[in-house]
Amino acid sequence: MYAGCGRLDLAEQVFAAASDRDTRCYNAMLHGLAVHGHGRAALSLFDRMHGEGVPVDGVTVLSVMCACAHAGLVDEGLDYFDRMEIEFGIEPSIEHYGCMVDMLSRAGRLNDAEKLIHGMPIVPNAAIYRSLIRACGIHGKLELGKKMIAELMRLEPDDSGNHVLISNFYATTNRWDDAKKARKEMKSMGIDKSPGSSFVDINGVLHEFLVGDKTHPASKEIYAMVEDIETRLSECGHRLSTSSALFDVEEEDKADALSYHSERLAIAFALIASNPGAPIRIIKNLRVCADCHESAKLVSRVYGREIVMRDRTRFHHFRDGVCSCGDFW
Repeated sequence: MYAGCGRLDLAEQVFAAASDRDTRCYNAMLHGLAVHGHGRAALSLFDRMHGEGVPVDGVTVLSVMCACAHAGLVDEGLDYFDRMEIEFGIEPSIEHYGCMVDMLSRAGRLNDAEKLIHGMPIVPNAAIYRSLIRACGIHGKLELGKKMIAELMRLEPDDSGNHVLISNFYATTNRWDDAKKARKEMKSMGIDKSPGSSFVDINGVLHEFLVGDKTHPASKEIYAMVEDIETRLSECGHRLSTSSALFDVEEEDKADALSYHSERLAIAFALIASNPGAPIRIIKNLRVCADCHESAKLVSRVYGREIVMRDRTRFHHFRDGVCSCGDFW
């Protein structure tokens, strides 16, 4: 529970105080370390678990592999995947294969991810194809992405999330005509893309922000702080990376869109409303974009704040200009 709320320190205290640490207890701690990006710590804890003779199950290995995926420990992750059946007698499930595809995809090893998919003894599910499609968009692998889209649509042609993913893929790879076609198909199916939404905790009260949100009572002050942030970050050499804005519009318009992403508004409000030096805790419903990630790193250094952000897949701890994910997410 503590790890899921962003308080890994409290989770570690409870784990250390536990008198009977069984498989489920270790699995919970391993999962917490994984989503917080503490890959090496997860591997060390697994070695301790195994050394103490605590039984290892499929969830254990999956948590360790996820820790490797989130920390960029590709060789280690592949090693545990190879060992799970031989050493631990655990047959890989679709979740284990999915984690491996995700890990290889995050690392840019897209051809290896494709080979793994084709060599699986289990029929790949939609989640596996989605993972590789996202990575193809990030790394600009148009043809491989199109192949995976065909497989995905064969499995789930009516899933609304798939159509959003496809639209984003074509926008990311600058295939604007295909992106517009995908958006038209979404409109004809009555599919709306979920807007970016971020919650920030200020003295126990949650404040929600949407992209470009101007409904907050302190909206004027928030947007003034956004401008202050951009000015101070530009003095540090930061320039908005407009490739993160999925619109076929002018660069200046893209920059404006990025400046008002929901997490940027949440951070700006927290800087105004919270005590100096207090941690900023944010929950975001989507994956944080590359530019907002870079911006949050710099804000943590320039304004002297720790920022803990939970996006769709993991936690990011920004402190002194560095993120716990090691820029691998």
